[in-house]
Amino acid sequence: MAATAREDGASGQERVQRGCEHYDRGCLLKAPCCDKLYTCRLCHDNNEDHQLDRFKVKEVQCINCEKIQHAQQTCEECSTLFGEYYCDICHLFDKDKKQYHCENCGICRIGPKEDFFHCLKCNLCLAMNLQGRHKCIENVSRQNCPICLEDIHTSRVVAHVLPCGHLLHRTCYEEMLKEGYRCPLCMHSALDMTRYWRQLDDEVAQTPMPSEYQNMTVDILCNDCNGRSTVQFHILGMKCKICESYNTAQAGGRRISLDQQ
Repeated sequence: MAATAREDGASGQERVQRGCEHYDRGCLLKAPCCDKLYTCRLCHDNNEDHQLDRFKVKEVQCINCEKIQHAQQTCEECSTLFGEYYCDICHLFDKDKKQYHCENCGICRIGPKEDFFHCLKCNLCLAMNLQGRHKCIENVSRQNCPICLEDIHTSRVVAHVLPCGHLLHRTCYEEMLKEGYRCPLCMHSALDMTRYWRQLDDEVAQTPMPSEYQNMTVDILCNDCNGRSTVQFHILGMKCKICESYNTAQAGGRRISLDQQ
């Protein structure tokens, strides 16, 4: 049973399964918005036409003795442990996943805490190996994922930071790589393409263009360095003269025959 909802005061003769598909917990949240009981805010939101504010939760119901009580980690009646981890700010109950509450994010994150730092500009907790090694974008975590258009900041899915600084859900990033390699927002390469560009160098060298195109040049814009170049046209790709990326696009103008200059 993914979600359990009962009207306040229901007798509840059946034993309720511990937790749901989202969390492992021994209590139900009493939603302050509708007074219904749900295993978690996600179960509530999936079944109601409004959202549960996790910060306004005041009461929970034990799944064993069914006593409704003040939100706390252990049942005051039968001592059932509601969650190995409990946050009295977010009212998050779950098994121990090394969670911690980030005051700057305003919500709980999966840790361990020492493996993460909070970037004040991006306004998001990031892995320590990204400290000083990522491109910051003001409040980037408050933007929705450009793939699924769902929230990133409060999502239970880990965020993936692209080299350009934009964020995607990790699962969306993995799906994106099956179809392409560029950030859907700015078209910057979403991973290190150096090895592939060198392979493309070889393919271009081994694939001569028809004679009518051999002396043609074209103006290009590089999506990786934002530089502009004038290069020889090739059907397989046109390499930026500045950073040697093939992530380029024709930048207006028409192809010019060298022998006509």
